[in-house]
Amino acid sequence: MAVNRVPILKRCRSLGLDPVYLGIDKKSNRELKRANRKISEYGLQLREKQKAKFIYGVLEKPFHNYYEKADRMKGMTGENLMIILERRLDNVIFRMGLARTRRESRQIVDHKFVTVNGKCVNIPSYQVKAGDEIEIREKSRGIQRFKDILEVTGGRLVPEWIDVDIENLKGIVKELPSRDQIDVPVDEMLIVELYSK
Repeated sequence: MAVNRVPILKRCRSLGLDPVYLGIDKKSNRELKRANRKISEYGLQLREKQKAKFIYGVLEKPFHNYYEKADRMKGMTGENLMIILERRLDNVIFRMGLARTRRESRQIVDHKFVTVNGKCVNIPSYQVKAGDEIEIREKSRGIQRFKDILEVTGGRLVPEWIDVDIENLKGIVKELPSRDQIDVPVDEMLIVELYSK
């Protein structure tokens, strides 16, 4: 299995991204030394794609598959792509506040701590649907790890499209998110332009 091992703060600096979007409170003290050269149109499009891939922790091939799927759906391709990425199970766990970062939420799903509608799901890319009930397994709720996570994520804002019961470590996807409910700093139209060349 391919794993992205790029240092997070270094990657955030190179993409001009705030680490808060990844659930990380640290700030890098270093400044990016970049010559004042103009970035080409292609460079801007590629940077937006790399930002989206990095934020959601998706590698190139699955990301391209998401784009193809979004292109076949009705509506705007860029908005569809962002909604598909937002519907990933690891992202929903992160949004619910049951993980500090998306990488941690991916690990929580991988280690079979999560059930969807009562069934154990260990696929981070699983696409949740409206009405799905997502919870941490009964056996795993008393683990110290989740108590530590809740201390850190207690004040995090939960999106309107998810209803969360933090006490019981569970939540319900009330509806699928719309683009204006997704607070990720990515210009999806540049990604569409890049792929449509």
